[in-house]
Amino acid sequence: MFAVIETGGKQYKVQAGDTIFVEKLAAEADATVDFKVIMLDNDGDIKVGAPYVEGASVSGKVLKNGKSKKITVFTYKPKKGEKRKMGHRQPYTKVQIEAINA
Repeated sequence: MFAVIETGGKQYKVQAGDTIFVEKLAAEADATVDFKVIMLDNDGDIKVGAPYVEGASVSGKVLKNGKSKKITVFTYKPKKGEKRKMGHRQPYTKVQIEAINA
């Protein structure tokens, strides 16, 4: 059994027991979060929502909030002597999928 959930403008295919990294959620560590289900596959019985499957949800446990590795962003304009170097660390939330409620 698997489900496709949506959070942070992205879609994730998940099963019970999976650990995923999603865009930062407003939840502390050890909190429980629920996601709406876009598509549900229950051993060949596929249900597709419009936009969500009614009565279905995915529950997960927040393991931690953190930041990813730093990326370097460098912009310049040739022949003008203008350059700028910046760094960015994207925040994320690590979630463990506990159950798919269908």
